[in-house]
Amino acid sequence: MSDVDLEVIDNEFLRQFETTIEDQKVTIEYAQQERKIFLTKLIITEELQEKGYDEEFIVAVFNIIKERNIRLVPTCPIIAKFMRRNRRKYKDLLPVGINI
Repeated sequence: MSDVDLEVIDNEFLRQFETTIEDQKVTIEYAQQERKIFLTKLIITEELQEKGYDEEFIVAVFNIIKERNIRLVPTCPIIAKFMRRNRRKYKDLLPVGINI
């Protein structure tokens, strides 16, 4: 992973969080209902994933969601896997009754 400070934009029109890493667009698509946000798809190149940027981007998006005080439901396998590996740190972001 790098020490790059990611500038993440919430593109509400396309319902996705987006950033640019090494001149490549990276996105997490979402659907929002009431006080929950469902993270449905992570789009990132394999090259950037191998460098650890996927986790860096997920953390940045989780921080935005935490600031908004809403709950997240990771339906994308990569994000769900990250959530399981970091359960203690992010369990407070999950809705009551949801286990990953």
